Amino acid sequence: MKKTKFLILRFSSIGDIILTTPVTRCIKTQYPNAEVHFATKESFKVLVENNPYIDRYHLLGKSLNEFIENLHTEKFDYIIDLHNNLRTSIIKLRLFSVKSFSFDKLNFKKWLLVNLKINQMPEVHIVDRYLETVKSLGVKNDLNGLDYFIPEKDKIEINEAYIAYAIGGQHFTKKLPTSKIIEVCLKIEGIIMLLGGKEDIPVAEEIVKVLGDKIINACGKYNLNQSASLIKQAEYIITHDTGLMHIASALKKKVISIWGNTVPEFGMYPYLTEFSIIENKEVSCRPCSKIGYDKCPKGHFKCMNELNLDF
Repeated sequence: MKKTKFLILRFSSIGDIILTTPVTRCIKTQYPNAEVHFATKESFKVLVENNPYIDRYHLLGKSLNEFIENLHTEKFDYIIDLHNNLRTSIIKLRLFSVKSFSFDKLNFKKWLLVNLKINQMPEVHIVDRYLETVKSLGVKNDLNGLDYFIPEKDKIEINEAYIAYAIGGQHFTKKLPTSKIIEVCLKIEGIIMLLGGKEDIPVAEEIVKVLGDKIINACGKYNLNQSASLIKQAEYIITHDTGLMHIASALKKKVISIWGNTVPEFGMYPYLTEFSIIENKEVSCRPCSKIGYDKCPKGHFKCMNELNLDF
């Protein structure tokens, strides 16, 4: 029986790619004889190389033309565009003979929410909107949530109980100030493991100075898979609106999710896991972006500085 070849497009970022995993799994398990290919950036290889529902992945380097030429040789039956930007539009144009399905990003509704504070976003998680893209192919949500696969070589064993706290974030306005992170940590009974990249080391060291042996500082010490292994063993996780939040959802961990300039109404809150949202609904300037900024546009950063951290 001939394989039906699917190409799924999603080039960034960590959280967004993890949020597409139900589409990959549902196509592979539900569509007859499906062969699933996934295209992303080289820097996100770690998110696709261990996924058993992906038959082959394609990594975008510096040359888009070379990348498209390689895709052309695969002779795909369907393109599932879950990114829907200029780059993926070029790919679909160049592979014009392949039937494509494109995710509706609802950019105008996002613009209304950010700029006019008019909320016309559907009360639907982005995962369900991703799956709507392939509904006409008979693919349905299996309600098994997100996927994250940790290879054996990256599994780490920790022999004590702890709460994980992902202190990082791609943008400044998504992260609590250091003093507020310390405030959170002081409220928690038990050991806290700080998770983050090398860029989060200075903040982690400040936290350690205040809380001492209550803190295990894992920032900058582990790769993404190893950090996922640490999340899996935690009692629960506290996190900003970041990729680690979605990894925690995939691992079915309880999530306490802290939001700054972005809002859950964009549809990217924890998915099919136990969670609570901590956000400041008293500031009229929020959301100021659908992504984030390097500094507060208003200069006061009230969405985080005046956040009630009682939870």
